[in-house]
Amino acid sequence: MIELFEQYDGLLKQDHCINACDNYIAILKEKDSYEYQVLRKGEKQSCYSINCEKELFYFKTSYFVGINWIVENKLPIYIQPKLNNESMQIDYMRMLLDAIEEPENLKHLDDLLYIYFDKPHIPITQKQDLLSPFLIALFLKVMKQIVKKGLKKSYYSKIENLNARVKGKILVSKNIKQNLVSGKKINTICQYQEFGVNCDENKILKKAYRFSQRVIQKFENGFDKTPLLQWINYIHPAFEQVSDDIDITKIKTFRSNPLYKEYDQAIKLALLILKRYAYNISNTEQQRIMTPPFWIDMSKLFELYVYKKLRNIFTSKEVKYHYKAKYQELDFILKFTNQADFKFVIDTKYKPKYHNQSVIIDDIRQISGYARIEKVYKELKVTDYRQNIDCLIIYSHQKSDEDFTINHFILDDQNEIPKSNIQKLKKESGYVNIYKLGIKLPEIL
Repeated sequence: MIELFEQYDGLLKQDHCINACDNYIAILKEKDSYEYQVLRKGEKQSCYSINCEKELFYFKTSYFVGINWIVENKLPIYIQPKLNNESMQIDYMRMLLDAIEEPENLKHLDDLLYIYFDKPHIPITQKQDLLSPFLIALFLKVMKQIVKKGLKKSYYSKIENLNARVKGKILVSKNIKQNLVSGKKINTICQYQEFGVNCDENKILKKAYRFSQRVIQKFENGFDKTPLLQWINYIHPAFEQVSDDIDITKIKTFRSNPLYKEYDQAIKLALLILKRYAYNISNTEQQRIMTPPFWIDMSKLFELYVYKKLRNIFTSKEVKYHYKAKYQELDFILKFTNQADFKFVIDTKYKPKYHNQSVIIDDIRQISGYARIEKVYKELKVTDYRQNIDCLIIYSHQKSDEDFTINHFILDDQNEIPKSNIQKLKKESGYVNIYKLGIKLPEIL
C-alpha cells in the first residue's frame, strides 16, 4: 500500500510504502502514468496522479482523502487528511461534526463522499478507516432530526397467533401447521394491517442505528466521540418500539413523503452503512476490516465548515449558501448592515498556500465573474453597476484564527483594510476589491 497525505507534490519515498509492498516498483512500472478522477459538479476532478520515469515516481495528490486502487487487486493508495506537515493531522471528523450542526448543510452533502462498492475491497486497520465514522456521523445527525420531528407512522403488515379471536386475513396453511396439527384449535394465525411506528422504513433505520452504536462504542481513531455518543443516547428512546427484523430488499417499495423529507437521506445513509458491513453486525467487531474504495472531498467539507463558521456570526438572511445566478452556483454571498456595512461575494479555497502566495489567475477569474452577475448586484442591493463588488477568498491555514468575528470583514471608508485587521484580512496584490482571509482547521493533537 502507498500511503501519502493530501496536497502532496513530490517523489515517492520508501517510507510512503507500508504493509511490505516490496514489489511496488515493478507494479508502477507497468505504465508511464496513472490518474484517478471523479466527477464533481459536471467537471472532472483529479484525486491523484502519478508520473513514472525509470524507478522514480512523481506523485501529486489533491483535496481528496481515502483509499482506492492504483492497480486493481495489486496496489492500493491511502491518502490521509494531513496538510503540508506529515506530523500534523487535520481532524476531519471535528470539521464534519461542526459543519452538520448547521441544518442547512445537510441539504448540501452531494459530492462530499464517493464509495465504490462494485470494486474489490481493500484490507485496512481500524485506524485507517476514515469512511465508517464519517458515514455514521452523517446518519446519526439526520436521525436526530427525525427524532426531534417525530417518527413516521404508517400502516404495516403484522402476523400474529391470536387466541380465541380473528383479525384480518387467516393464513390457512400456517394455521394448520402451527395450530391445528398441535391441537391448538382456538388459536388462529392472522395477518392484518396496523398503524404505528414499526413500519419498514423505521426498521431499516433501527438496524443501521444498532450497527452504528456498535461501531462507535469500539472505535478508536483519535477523534472525540462525545457528540456521537450523545446523539446515540438521544435517538435510543424513540426507537424502543421499533423492531430491526427487516428484509433489506423490502426497502425497494419505499416511497418518498414530502412530510418526512429527512427519511430519504436517512435511508440512503442507513443502506450505505449496512452495505459497508455486508449486512452482518459481527463485522463491526473486526480490528482489521475490508473497506470499499472511497474518497472524501475535503474541499467540499471545508466549504460546509466555513458556512457553519459564518453562520455563527451572521443570520441566514445575511449570508446565503449556494446562491444560484446565471447558471452559476456561488459558494456564499454576504450582506451585513448592522454594526458595520459590508458586502462580499465569497469563495472557499482549500489551499493553505494562499497564506503566503498569490491567488492563481483561474480562481481570481472565477470569483470576479461571480461578482459581475446582475442578479448578484440586485441581491446585494448595489444599484451602481459601475461599482465593483468586494470579493473574498477564504482559505485554510493553521496559523489563522479558529473563528470569524465581525471585525474580520470590516473595510474602512476608502475600501482599505484597517490597521487593526491587517494581519487577518489581506488584499490580493495587483487586484482591486479582491481580498483573502484564512481560517484554522481543527487538528488531532
